[in-house]
Amino acid sequence: MKPIPASRTGSRLLAELGDDGAAYCGGTELLLAMKLGLASYQHLVDLKRVHGLRGITALPSGGVHIGAASTHREIETSAVLQASYPEMSAMISQVANVRVRSVGTLGGNLCFADPHSDPASFLLAADAVFVCQHGETIRHILTASFFTGLCETALAPGELLTAVELPSRPDRAALSHLRFTLTERPAVTITAMLTLARGGSAADGVSEARLIVGAVGSVPFAADTQILVGPLTGRAAADFEARAEQCAGQAAAGCAPLPDGEGSVEYLRHLVFLHARQALRDAFARAT
Repeated sequence: MKPIPASRTGSRLLAELGDDGAAYCGGTELLLAMKLGLASYQHLVDLKRVHGLRGITALPSGGVHIGAASTHREIETSAVLQASYPEMSAMISQVANVRVRSVGTLGGNLCFADPHSDPASFLLAADAVFVCQHGETIRHILTASFFTGLCETALAPGELLTAVELPSRPDRAALSHLRFTLTERPAVTITAMLTLARGGSAADGVSEARLIVGAVGSVPFAADTQILVGPLTGRAAADFEARAEQCAGQAAAGCAPLPDGEGSVEYLRHLVFLHARQALRDAFARAT
């Protein structure tokens, strides 16, 4: 991928401004944080008109390239995504409301790194890669490495997120994204992705599984899904159901809910268990 010229200018400006500057595009989260006094910057670098940061296109590999400045609404209505990752369009359609989705961008959402967000857990389950640029230098960061803490990312000073790339979707793979809200923001997000073995029968089992827990902790949490992988017994659905329940229980026990008023630790873990079990059920049903 070639560097985006305007992104070089943006990263140069941010490097010059240091802690006094911040990049923004839609501004739906950053400007609200500034209005509430949670953040303060002397200068904002507007990226809305950087053409190379927009657009959703199919990659030759079979994956999808999503420009970081693409709005949630553009993702929601993208024919490219609806053909290859319709679950992402459906997930984004649950974010806020149409007015916010028409302005807010995927890149802004990810760089703000609010833990109470949907895209992070979905992209981690889908094994997406984040394309970042600083000057002429481009690097690719796995979703699991991008989020480093509460509202913190792996972006270096002056570095910009320019795109998110989804890999080619495996055959017989299915995704399920569930969320639960207590207020306006999701208190729990769960994304499950299952890929069935190629034998042609559900009894051949699961060849790969991912279960991601979001919103309850400071960063998305990848649960141990090893129990789900492997052949299933003759009563494949019942066998998978038992494994899914055990996996959901492990996910609930292993997550670390934040004490931020969304509910008690015990309650949030119970929500994780219920939604993880259901997401795994849904993904298995869709895959079969």
